[in-house]
Amino acid sequence: MQQTVKSYTSLFKKNIVITTAISFLYLLVSASLIGFKPEQVLLVGIFNGLFYATPGSRKFIIGFSIFIIYWIVFDYMKAFPNYSFNTVHIESLYNAEKYLFGIGQAGKLVTPNEYWLQHTTVFLDVVTGVFYLCWIPVPLIFAAYLFYKNRELFLRFALTFFLVNLLGFIVYYIYPAAPPWYIQQHGFHFVAKTPGNTAGLQRFDDFFHVNIFKSLYAKSSNVFAAMPSLHSAYPVIVLYYGLKARLGKINLFFCFVMLGIWFAAVYTSHHYILDVLSGLICALLGIVLLQSVILKNKRYKAWFDAIFKRIG
Repeated sequence: MQQTVKSYTSLFKKNIVITTAISFLYLLVSASLIGFKPEQVLLVGIFNGLFYATPGSRKFIIGFSIFIIYWIVFDYMKAFPNYSFNTVHIESLYNAEKYLFGIGQAGKLVTPNEYWLQHTTVFLDVVTGVFYLCWIPVPLIFAAYLFYKNRELFLRFALTFFLVNLLGFIVYYIYPAAPPWYIQQHGFHFVAKTPGNTAGLQRFDDFFHVNIFKSLYAKSSNVFAAMPSLHSAYPVIVLYYGLKARLGKINLFFCFVMLGIWFAAVYTSHHYILDVLSGLICALLGIVLLQSVILKNKRYKAWFDAIFKRIG
């Protein structure tokens, strides 16, 4: 009995040292790269609180650490803007969109974004805003559901989510791309350090007299990261794992949200159809890589099993 207590005490002390060290390292690196922000302390507080609260909450926050790592990597992109590494594609992407999906209007060809910019309605402004608000909450709520219902499927979903984001981030640096709203405001001239913009989502904020999207896009890591549209990729991952979990009619809701986000991305001038399609491809590629390549490798499967053991 005494040996068990000593072993538990030793493990607890070790956890305190490791968790505290990671927390301080995160705050230190964040402050040096992107500057100190209150939400960084909040994130550390939530992580430590759940880690030490109960054995169940510890497993929960360890499992969700995959999403935390994604957010940290995304946030750190501010320190390494992709336009510093490659030329930003502005006019070429615009012309490709017009060539492939152009719509005839008033005797000339316009992109779908330009078409919808001239055909906005209050109904669509509100609906597309609601859809765009689903892009992170729906995956996180679904992940929480899987965590308590099917721990192994949760881990597969979380790793796929992380992998798809990494693929997207890689493309961001290989192929920096301006969103449609950028051309509407700046033309085809490159302007470094352009701040994030709500674009068509501003109409949602204006209608409800709120600053929801304004506050969200003020935290944008890089506006020249339109392709692939990860907004469009996330609901694909959710739908795939919803089908794997056999959620029945709930998958109809996931499909509805997916189609809604795709349309909202174009309607609000945040993405081209090409961006949406590349997001779909990115999601499918991430799913295939995890399911058919990574988890078929003995070494990576052993890592998967080790993580599953910590949260199972």
